[in-house]
Amino acid sequence: MPALKTKAAKARLLEAAATLFYNDGITATGIDAITAKAGVAKMSLYNNFKSKADLVAAFIEARHAEWLALYEARLAEARTAQERVLAIFDAYADHANSAYERGFRGCGLLNAAAELPAGDVGREAVRRHKEHVEQLLVQHLAELSPLSPEAATQTATHLSFLLEGSMSRAGLEGNDARVQQARLIAASLLEAVR
Repeated sequence: MPALKTKAAKARLLEAAATLFYNDGITATGIDAITAKAGVAKMSLYNNFKSKADLVAAFIEARHAEWLALYEARLAEARTAQERVLAIFDAYADHANSAYERGFRGCGLLNAAAELPAGDVGREAVRRHKEHVEQLLVQHLAELSPLSPEAATQTATHLSFLLEGSMSRAGLEGNDARVQQARLIAASLLEAVR
């Protein structure tokens, strides 16, 4: 039974931290606010995470897993290479349309990275996530017969920039409209490849 309690406390702490980090930022969110929102004692936080930095790392990993789940759900519906590329855009739109306490304010990973110092392990984790997304684009673009591996990589870079730029604007505007526009642009680019 204690292990179940610990897991529940850990999950509540991570959920509370994720909400507060997204709403207010990592720097502005103190341990007391996290434990209060999670409904646990401060000692419970330190029983589950070595430090706030450890909690931030767990938050970044959880956000990556959350996005992967959105992507995998969209990927399951995709039948063609073009649809698999667009599934990535759809997962970003789904992310923008998730229920947020204070509304959508952009990519939680990029928001976190913006607060972390250069060289921080958290920034490296965010970079790896973004590289993973770009590699997924390369993988799906490589399935398009006319594209050489070099062209697939170059196109993935272009689509990645389009995707990230649209998410930045979507965060400023608080909705998925820019991601939907980016999806339409990506679809027209993919039509030209066929």
